[in-house]
Amino acid sequence: MTTPVLEVRDLHVWYDTGNGDEVHALRGASFEIAAGQGLGLVGESGCGKSTAVMALMGLLPASASAAGQVLLDGKDLLATGEAGMRPHRWRDIATVFQGAMNAFSPVTTVGAQIAEPMRVHGTVSGKAAARRRVAELLELVGIHPDRAGRYPHEFSGGMRQRAAIAMALACEPKVLLADEPTTALDVIVQAQVLDLLDRLRRELDLAVLLVTHDLPVVSQVCERVAVMYAGRVVESGSVAEMLEHAVHPYSARLFATIPRLDGGRAASIPGLPPQLAEEWAGCSFAPRCQCAFAACQTVAPVPITIEGAHMSECHLHDTEVPR
Repeated sequence: MTTPVLEVRDLHVWYDTGNGDEVHALRGASFEIAAGQGLGLVGESGCGKSTAVMALMGLLPASASAAGQVLLDGKDLLATGEAGMRPHRWRDIATVFQGAMNAFSPVTTVGAQIAEPMRVHGTVSGKAAARRRVAELLELVGIHPDRAGRYPHEFSGGMRQRAAIAMALACEPKVLLADEPTTALDVIVQAQVLDLLDRLRRELDLAVLLVTHDLPVVSQVCERVAVMYAGRVVESGSVAEMLEHAVHPYSARLFATIPRLDGGRAASIPGLPPQLAEEWAGCSFAPRCQCAFAACQTVAPVPITIEGAHMSECHLHDTEVPR
């Protein structure tokens, strides 16, 4: 089995609401990514996808606390706090944020902002070397190096997104986190950005985590997919397995919502996800699940291996749970 470059083990994140309550946004999420592999992290809004990205980067707000392990080449980035995370942020693990315009300062040129991580981490020596590296990165993502002296508002939406990818690659990281990288882009530009991510993953041997709510795009960049619900990964497997034979009731309904080319009616999922400020016994999906039985209301499911690397957290696949 390929050794993972990034392992997330039993990751929990709580947000303090300021009124004495806590929102338990991640509830033991676990997944892993190998070098050169793409993993799609999918699920409904509010399931914890973006919180996971911020936790992996050590960028959670002061109101949040985290527990669990984030292992980069076996080293736990959470164990030593900000002091331990800072040398690895952007150097070994970088992110492409959801809104490219928000990722750039409007008063600094794009080239200067791409060069900043290199200056902070000392990966280049001197301004001339930084300019050459910026030019290489812009060419890598399909932007003419002459554009380095332009400001973000002078770029189109697609160009800003590609520039954001160039900035994330500035220090040659091992892991690239892409949080909804095609949001607010038209379908043509979306396809270009996804093709770029796929090419860079293969050429640079990057481990790519693609966070998205757009299920069809996963197959363009990723080999594996992990489905999140209420702060946990409830099923994971290869893209082919999940698209054709997702076994968790939530995953199966989620992938059935993809519009069909044969004109058939897409499925829907009745009800709403649970409130993360509340605690519950049993399976978090049970109130919406058509397959639920008595144990689902009181016993929390555990990960069950279906076949090979295909995992599901569902009592339907646990022979030790009484029906």
